Amino acid sequence: MTDQQTTTGPRSTTAWALGGVAVVVAIGALVRFLEQAVPDAAADTAWAEIAEAVEYPVYAILLGLLGNVLLTVTGLRERLSGGFRTEFFIKTGLVLLGASIDFSVIVRAAGPAVLQALVLITAVFGFTWWLGGKLGVDDKLRALLASAVSICGVSAAIAAAGAVQAKKEQLAYTASLVILFALPSIFLLPAAVSALGLSPAVGGAWIGGNIDTTAAVSAAGAIVGEEALQIATIVKTTQNALLGVVAVALTAYFALKVERTGSARPGVRDFWERFPKFVLGFLAASIIATVFIGVVGSDAARPLISDVNAFRTTFLILAFVSIGLEFRVAPLRDAGWRPVGVFAAATGVNLAVGLGLAVLLFSGVTI
Repeated sequence: MTDQQTTTGPRSTTAWALGGVAVVVAIGALVRFLEQAVPDAAADTAWAEIAEAVEYPVYAILLGLLGNVLLTVTGLRERLSGGFRTEFFIKTGLVLLGASIDFSVIVRAAGPAVLQALVLITAVFGFTWWLGGKLGVDDKLRALLASAVSICGVSAAIAAAGAVQAKKEQLAYTASLVILFALPSIFLLPAAVSALGLSPAVGGAWIGGNIDTTAAVSAAGAIVGEEALQIATIVKTTQNALLGVVAVALTAYFALKVERTGSARPGVRDFWERFPKFVLGFLAASIIATVFIGVVGSDAARPLISDVNAFRTTFLILAFVSIGLEFRVAPLRDAGWRPVGVFAAATGVNLAVGLGLAVLLFSGVTI
C-alpha cells in the first residue's frame, strides 16, 4: 500500500507535472533554435523568403503535435499533462502584450485607425457570428472564430476562449485556422497592393486590418515598404487594444443569454467569475507602458519594451507548444467543413470591407 501511495500520491503527481513543464520548455527551446537557424540556413536560396516568413507559432504547434504523438505512443502523455499549462502561459503572454501598446501613438499618428478598427471589427465579427449560427456551428466555437478573424488572430481567440469558457480543442482548432490563412497572406496581400496600385498608407492599412497575427502583419508590411509597415502596425495595434472590449462583451453575452438558466438573472459575482481576469492585467500593462513612454521618451523606453516583447514571445511559444501537446482530434471530428467555411467566408468579407475602409480613411495619409 505504501509503495502504491508513493507512486500515485502528491509527490509523484508533482514530479510528473514538473516533467511536463520540462518537456514544454525543451520543445520551446527547439522552436527558438529553428526560428533563427532555418532562415540562416535558407539564406541565398529559393526558400529564403518562405523561411523568413514562417513564424514561431508554426514551429511551436507542429512540434507540440509531434510531441503529442510521441508521448501518446510511449504512454507518457497523460502522466505529463499536468505540466502542459496552456492557460497560464498564454495569459501571461497576453498581459505582456499590453506593454507594447501605446495608445497615445495610435491617436496621434493615425486617428483613422480607430474608426477603421471599430467598423471592421463590428462588421466582420457580426458576419462571422451570423454565418456560424446559420450553419449550426457551436456558439463557443463561433465566438472564437469571430474574434480571431475580426481582431487579432490567436490572441483574440484565446481571450474569447476565456470569456466563453471554450474547450481547449476548440482553441487549438481556431489557432490552426488562423495560421493556415495568415501564412499565404504574407505574400498575397503585398502582391495585391502592388497589382491594385495602392498607396503605401492604404496598402499598410489594408494589411494591418486583415492579417490575423501581428508578426505576419509586420512581415507583409515590410515587403510593401517602411511607410506601409508603420501604418500596418498602428492599425493592428489599434485592433489589439480593442481585445479587452470584445472579451467583456462576450463574457456578458454568454453569462446573460447563451448559458443563462431559469428566470434568475446572473449576479455580479457570476459575471466576475466568468470574466477573464488577465484582461485587467492586459489593460494595466498598456496604461503603464503608455505612461512610462510619456515620462522617459520613446527612445529611452524602446530597449525595455523590446525586452518585454521578447519575454512575451517566450511565453507565447510555450503556450503554442502546450496547445499542440494537449490537442485532441476526437472532440472536433463532428465539426466537418462548416467552421472552415465560416472562417474562409469571413476572411473574404474582411478583405473586401477592409480594402474599402483603407481607401476611404487612409488615401492621402502620410506619416
